[in-house]
This record gives sequence, C-alpha cells and structure tokens, in this order.
Amino acid sequence: MTFPQALASAAVSLTVGLSFVTAPAAAAERYMTIGTGGAPGVYYAAGAAICRSVDAQRADLGIACHVGSSGGSIYNLGPLRRGETEFAIVQSDWQRVAYQGAGRFAAEGPFEDLRAVFSLHTEPFTVVARTDSAITRFTDLKGRRVNIGNPGSGQRATLERVLDALGWTTADFSLAAEMKSSEQSRSLCRGDIDAMVFVAGHPNDSVADAAESCDVVLVEVDAPIIDRIVADHPVYRPVTIPGGLYRGTPGETRTFGVRATVVSTTRVPADMVYAVVKTVFGDLAAFKARHPALAKLQPKAMATEGLSAPLHEGAERFFLEANLQ
Repeated sequence: MTFPQALASAAVSLTVGLSFVTAPAAAAERYMTIGTGGAPGVYYAAGAAICRSVDAQRADLGIACHVGSSGGSIYNLGPLRRGETEFAIVQSDWQRVAYQGAGRFAAEGPFEDLRAVFSLHTEPFTVVARTDSAITRFTDLKGRRVNIGNPGSGQRATLERVLDALGWTTADFSLAAEMKSSEQSRSLCRGDIDAMVFVAGHPNDSVADAAESCDVVLVEVDAPIIDRIVADHPVYRPVTIPGGLYRGTPGETRTFGVRATVVSTTRVPADMVYAVVKTVFGDLAAFKARHPALAKLQPKAMATEGLSAPLHEGAERFFLEANLQ
C-alpha cells in the first residue's frame, strides 16, 4: 500500500471512529473536549486518537470525549484558559510562553493554571516549495509568495521567530498568504504561491497531497538560522525530516523543531486527567497505530520532553506509578 493510500485508509477509519467518539452517550457522567487544529492536520488526528482511546473504555471511565477542530496552538490556549475546553494540543514552545505570560501573552499575564499532561510527536519547522520555483533554502524565500498560516497558529508564530532571527518581516515576501492548511497544497500546485511554511509532524497529509499533485521539494533551513533559534529559545532543537516520506524527496532535510504537547488546567479534576493518561499509555500500541506521525512515540519521552509547564497532578500520579518520572 502506498503512503497516500495508507493515509486515505486511515482517514476512512478516523471518520468512522469520530462518528463513534464524538456523540456523547446519555449515561456518560462527564464530558471532555480537546482543542486540536485543522481537520486535515496531525493535531486533529492526534486528538481523535486520544478520544478513541478514551471511548474504548467509556463504560468504565464514564467520560465522553469530543475532538474539536481549531486554528491551532495559540488559538487553543484561549478556550483552555477560559474553561471552554478541558484539554488542548499545543506546541511545546507556546506552552512555555503561555505559562510564563511572555511575548504575545504578556497582556494576559501568566497562565498559572496551565498544566502539562504528556507530549506527542516531534514537529519540524517545514518549508515546501514547488521544484520549478528554484527555492532550495529558507533565505531563497525573500521576495516570493509564501503561505504563512493562520494568525492564531503556532506555525505562524514560529515563522515570526525565524523572521526575527533574519531581521525580516512578512513584508519581505511578495505575498504573505493566510490560507488554511486544507487549502495550501492545492494553491501551491496551482501556482498561486511559491512555498508553504508550517510546523507539523511527519508524514503529513498536506505535504503528501502536494507531492502527489505536483513536483515539490522540502526546503532546508540555513544552519546559521537554526543555531540562532536554538541558542535563543532552548525549547527548540535541530531536527531532520527523514527522506523518502514523499514522492520526489529522497534525502533528509535539515531544520529545527518542537514537540506537540497535550495540556490541561488545574480546573480539570486529577482523576479525569489520570484516567485519560492511563488509557492512552495503557494501550500505546493501538494509539500509535492511529496515525503515522504517532508511530515512533516512546513512553519515557512522552512523560518528560517538551513539558515546560508543571505536570498536572493526574498525569504526575500515573507517571510515578509507571516509573516514567
């Protein structure tokens, strides 16, 4: 089975699963919502995977789980802070900034109730360009048409950090488009933009769609940019996107990345968080099989890496029991 066929098969399974997990049972004692990302993305798939794990033990847990699509990391922190969702998936860098009340969260102040639950996959900063654009490294994007993503997304904010490191702004692009992730691949292959920039786990369906529809390349991030980003923001680290994941991309691509993390708040009861974490970790093989980007997850890394806010009491309890802390 080819990778696109596998994704299509997974999408069918996910659709079936969602119809099952998002309809709360009348007898459910409690209801939880996970803020994720756009429906085609890995965040949404990861949230759905969590819900499917919870739903598999719904009769015992008394928890009905709903996965909601959203604008991404930074957007998710708003409803979470207001108590409108119980869990959210966010980039590890924005987990840290929100908890500290720094940067774009300075006006709101520290999110002191924010709590880390567990981490997910590594998310490389990813640049995809059409082969005929002659873009081979990040600095080639100057003066080009680039999709920079939703204003409320972590990928947009991460891009802004890269631009700061270069002394650029979005005005250095001839076009700074704000397309949804579901639109960018088609626009790239149609020639409306020259490149798309985002932060995502791999394999990723947006890249796969583009690679199957036209000739594309994964663009290297220049080494001095990586060095500067990692030095200024220790939550980032150098990573490579493996070769061979997509048509026409046989070699590794050098870039930097963060981890996707699941977060909650002190308002969410410890027993609910404990139940969710225990359920996911208790059948981790099934969880990892629900999306290719989750396939390499390791329990120890999930319990320790990228968790810059304090651990939720419920998560800490499970990790101690499982000797993961």
